[in-house]
Amino acid sequence: MRANTWSGRNKVEVRDVPDPKILNHRDAIVRITSTAICGSDLHLVDGYVPTMQDGDVLGHEFMGEVIEVGSGVPGDKLRVGDRVVVPFPIACGACAACAAELYSCCENTNPNAGIAEKMFGHPVAGIFGYSHLTGGFAGGQAQYARVPFADVGPLKIESELTDEQVLFLSDILPTGYMGAEMCDIQPSDVVAVWGAGPVGQFAMDSARVLGAAKVIAIDKEPYRLQMAEQAGHIPVNFDDVDVRSRLLELTGGRGPDKCIDAVGLEATHGSAHIAAYDRVKQAVRSETERPHALRQAILSCRSGGVVSVIGVYGGLLDKFPAGAWMNRSLTLRTGQCHVQRYMKPLLQRIERGELDPTRIITHTLPLDEAERGFDMFKNKQDNCEKVVLKP
Repeated sequence: MRANTWSGRNKVEVRDVPDPKILNHRDAIVRITSTAICGSDLHLVDGYVPTMQDGDVLGHEFMGEVIEVGSGVPGDKLRVGDRVVVPFPIACGACAACAAELYSCCENTNPNAGIAEKMFGHPVAGIFGYSHLTGGFAGGQAQYARVPFADVGPLKIESELTDEQVLFLSDILPTGYMGAEMCDIQPSDVVAVWGAGPVGQFAMDSARVLGAAKVIAIDKEPYRLQMAEQAGHIPVNFDDVDVRSRLLELTGGRGPDKCIDAVGLEATHGSAHIAAYDRVKQAVRSETERPHALRQAILSCRSGGVVSVIGVYGGLLDKFPAGAWMNRSLTLRTGQCHVQRYMKPLLQRIERGELDPTRIITHTLPLDEAERGFDMFKNKQDNCEKVVLKP
């Protein structure tokens, strides 16, 4: 089959790789009809996530048709011919984490748990196409994928909704929604979102759906800010204004009630010398993150507010504003998304017309053009916000 693979730092390559096979009685094989390039894929390509190997199949946002199921998958859960969206965390459904619906912390699905323990203190769930730190599972930017624990993960789509309407239930829509949900939004709240990429856009939409009085979008790319403004959010360009000062103006001097970091470890900063400081430290690996958005969110949030972190962080960062966090009674909430928890409720919101995931799609390409898609997305060419790939 054809698949998009990691072939070294800053390189991806579509290659012929072996077709997946059933390896466990709870596996299924899915013929992929749509997949996507995620912002967190760029962390792999840019070399900031360790344990990648040449030939690893990328991609953790995918959906398609079930063509084979293992003997341990009950027929009432999944059958050949079912149309499914596959969540990016692989969850067993039986451990303490899964029982608490903390699916991205599943204790049983990462065969390389020892590596993750050394990195994070405790293991995390297996993830499709996201390094050997999270299990080394082949991803979904391919024609076919093996789905372990298929009786727990895939969501059947039984309506006439298009792939484009439901594909992002695999990751970025639940991630954005969880970011907003962790804010405990009240009707009077002003919510500021750092990052107007796909996850940030969905965090903004989710904050609106959950009742925020005002949602502010912070980014530097005009096309992203325009997209957010067209969806009813207030744009702030950090290349043009001092973000904290502008947020104080918009909130009567208090700061946003709730702040969401939808950027993560490769943030940029409007001040050249501050941006250069963290870029150099990251380049020489004296820190693994560039946490400009996180620092700014903590310093901007009103006292007693909530900072929700859904941007991906992978290791260690410098100059974390612990004093502001502790002394101003801020609540910091984080997590890789527990996607399985949110898929059905968000599908219902899509069906009711409360959320339109298709609004962020700017490019649709054949799988064989994945390299071009990565280049456009990474370098923000042609106003590229989200790339969908068709195997």
